[in-house]
Order: sequence, then C-alpha cells, then structure tokens
Amino acid sequence: MAAPADAAGMSLTDLLVALAVLGLVVAAVLVGLDQGQRTYREGSARVEAQQAARIALERMARELRQAGTGLAPVALSVAEPARLVLHLDLDGDGAASGLREAITWVLVGRVLRRDAGGGRQPVVEGVRDLRLAYFDAEDRPTAVADDVRRIDITIVTEGTPSGTGAAVLATSVRLRNR
Repeated sequence: MAAPADAAGMSLTDLLVALAVLGLVVAAVLVGLDQGQRTYREGSARVEAQQAARIALERMARELRQAGTGLAPVALSVAEPARLVLHLDLDGDGAASGLREAITWVLVGRVLRRDAGGGRQPVVEGVRDLRLAYFDAEDRPTAVADDVRRIDITIVTEGTPSGTGAAVLATSVRLRNR
C-alpha cells in the first residue's frame, strides 16, 4: 500500500544529513574539551612549579638570615653562583658541625636540592636556573664567602616539560649575624 502524499516523515537522505551535522557538532565539542583539558594541565603544572619554588625560596631565605647564629664562627663556607653552604650553631656548642648545622643548597640537573646532613634531598623539581649573587658590606659583588653580607637569589622554573610558562622568582637576603 502506498503512503499518502501529505504524510510527514524523513527520507534516508534527511537522516544521513542529520547524522553528518550531529557528527560535526560532536567532533567540535570533543576538540574543545580536549583543548580545555590540555590548558588546565599546563596551568596546573605551572602553578605547582611556582608554588614549590616560592616555598623553597622562602626556606632558603629564612636559613640564610639565620646563618652564623650562636657561636658559629662562619656564616657561609661556599659562595658559588649555583651552590652555597651555610652554617648555623643550633646547639650553642661553638661549632656548626652537627646534624642540620651545615646546610648545602645546590642545583643538580633540573632539581634544587638541600643537604642538611642526610643527603641531597630534592626540594623543587623543574628548576631551569638557580642564580646566587653575593655582595659585601658596601654592596659590591664578592666571591669571598667571609665577606658576604647580602645574597640575591633567583630561581627560574619551567611550568611544563616543553618549557613553556617559565616563572622567575627572586629575593634579596641580608645576613643578620654578620
């Protein structure tokens, strides 16, 4: 029996066109979601690297301000552009040689490490550069550890493995006990 001429319905062509349009819309939505996830991951990695670097910078600055406390005869024993060794007399015995009294900060590869007597422990990963600049009492650059009175610290982190989203954090620390 033949369908009446005024009967409503979809032909095969109408159905195929509708499916093609639906497929394009779904593909566009998926591309947008994928791009959003990628952007979120990169932003999250960047924020995490910056936050870890801020914590490390604050910890390093705090320890540098305490360097030479007590009866410690020296505040710094090594003052290199990417490594420093500081001393604190925490137990008041006149020697900064006990556990946690000699602290080394060094950049090894892309990891900023801290050694307080228990081996080089990682503090921040993804560090592109660590720069330490040392200044004497007249604010002149110096390389002699005993003359250091101020240290400028700069940490450059990379937010993603591709190196995008680098953050530069810097501070200046004056040694209190020298």
